Amino acid sequence: QVQLVESGGGLVQPGGSLRLSCEASGFALQYYAIDWFRRAPGKEREGVSCITRNDGSTYYKDSVKGRFTISRDNAKNTVYLQMNSLKSEDTAVYYCAAKRVYPWTGHCSGYGQNEYDHWGQGTQVTVSS
Repeated sequence: QVQLVESGGGLVQPGGSLRLSCEASGFALQYYAIDWFRRAPGKEREGVSCITRNDGSTYYKDSVKGRFTISRDNAKNTVYLQMNSLKSEDTAVYYCAAKRVYPWTGHCSGYGQNEYDHWGQGTQVTVSS
């Protein structure tokens, strides 16, 4: 079965940390650029971070730079999002998405959300005291 499964969400106090995982089954993540999106209550889904297929270049939304770190472990078919110094405004459902790209594709952002090949079901992150 081809799917992406996110995990690692939960309730955390402001300033705390969480590590989200996005594990693929039924296909090899190594051929894909991977993006993390989030949808906060009452807001549209937005891109948070992404990582390229080839050299592991990364992109971060300005509001998470210096706090979030995306990484990938192709051997485990998994991408991670380490989230530190969490703020209440980070509260959202977090989704990972995979887009198959050519090996030489040097970017991972700028795609329309309908261009991704696979989406996970989402994991809730709640930052609250």
